[in-house]
Amino acid sequence: MNKLLSISALSLSIAFSANAMAAFQGPGLASSSVADALKLSDDTAVVLTGQIEKSLGNEKYQFKDATGTVVIEVDNEDWRGVDVKPEDIVIIKGEIDKDVFSTEIDVDSVELKK
Repeated sequence: MNKLLSISALSLSIAFSANAMAAFQGPGLASSSVADALKLSDDTAVVLTGQIEKSLGNEKYQFKDATGTVVIEVDNEDWRGVDVKPEDIVIIKGEIDKDVFSTEIDVDSVELKK
């Protein structure tokens, strides 16, 4: 009887573990444009597709899409080995960072668009 109870408990544990490791399958962040992103509230998550035009120093870059430009901040570890040239189209994911005088995007990840 103890074996049966132990096997049942183990089976349930494995089933719950497998479900916990499943990835989210529903809708997520919608892509936005620079113009739309500049109107969003502080700390709002965004996904932008465009080009990183140039470095502004101190981990800041100028990002552009068809609707405008915005300063993005990409910490060194958030590049994750991706090399980007100004002509490359990239997808950036991050959050709006608003202060009194400016709006920037604090980038969490950068990937080349395939």
